[in-house]
Amino acid sequence: MKIIVLGAGMMGRAIAFDLCKYSNFESITVTDKDRKTLDFTENFLDYPEINYDILNIEKINDVRRYFEKNDIVISAVPYIFNHGLTKIAIETQTHLLDLGGNNDIVGKQRNLFSKAKQNNVTIIPDCGLAPGMTSVMTRDIVETLDSVNNVKIRVGGLPIDPRPPLNYQIVFSPNGLLNEYVEDAIVLENGKIIKKKSMTEIEEIIFPNPFGKLEAFLTSGGCSTLPYTYKDKIKNLDYKTIRYLGHCERFKPLLDIKPREKLIRYLYENLPSNEKDVVLLRVSSQGIKNSKETKLQYTIIDYYDNINNITSMMRTTAYPTSIIAQMIERDEIMEKGVFCCEEIVPCSSFFRDLKKRNIKIHKEIK
Repeated sequence: MKIIVLGAGMMGRAIAFDLCKYSNFESITVTDKDRKTLDFTENFLDYPEINYDILNIEKINDVRRYFEKNDIVISAVPYIFNHGLTKIAIETQTHLLDLGGNNDIVGKQRNLFSKAKQNNVTIIPDCGLAPGMTSVMTRDIVETLDSVNNVKIRVGGLPIDPRPPLNYQIVFSPNGLLNEYVEDAIVLENGKIIKKKSMTEIEEIIFPNPFGKLEAFLTSGGCSTLPYTYKDKIKNLDYKTIRYLGHCERFKPLLDIKPREKLIRYLYENLPSNEKDVVLLRVSSQGIKNSKETKLQYTIIDYYDNINNITSMMRTTAYPTSIIAQMIERDEIMEKGVFCCEEIVPCSSFFRDLKKRNIKIHKEIK
């Protein structure tokens, strides 16, 4: 099989790295519209077997030709393009995965289920960290417990050396970050799907030293389709982003900067990027197993890869996406249509493949 990665940015680079290290694809191609970005990625990866091509994804006929030459496409470009790319993938009978990031776009993709199934195509949005990895963990919770009262998903990418006042660095697209902070969070509350305002309901969360006390607050997108998939199986479910203490209240005033492009430029100019980072994850649940109240919790503390100079956010977002593409390659995923991770990704083999990449999940049941 042949695979193409759209976008040679941070996530695209890490996806290509993982594909080269672990997959058996006949060919791997990385594309980007910017020659400098593509050249940087080629030098960064230093894998002669990867093909690098200029491709502007807004030129539909060019995109169609590339899709026709490949079996699987991974979209590592901004989420606004994913609905259009999905339509092209269905037309060209090319499997497609993306990093998601927007509930409305994913909803439009899911409306194409029948066409995808008819054309024998597998489309999987939201394959990254959260949603993505956390979606598979939620599936594992539902499959492990007899009934589930609550699932609390808490995830954050943080700089190892935080710089005030925001104590944050750019670890993925600022546009995606702002989308998380601005749009409503969709949660399950007493079995009902409701919307809540993002950057609210701040809570304290504690991780082992050196992190200690942190904060977590509601943001958009992290639950993705989980509330809809499990509305009859989970009573309460929400997603909150982890940050250093005080970040939420300090960041809120910046959202008044208009237009959004001006704020994005401000963030690029004032926040560090690609420095050493850590991803903190905790997915905790409570329910019933064998007539007993049971708690099931997953924890990840994943650090910057000093050997390969790959950030933890790149590792924990890109590697799951690459793993899922390889599951299609190995026929571990064969269903056709449009699915999110909790519907189609097998838990045990997914966790096993993460462990191979030294992404360590501490799973505790009590």
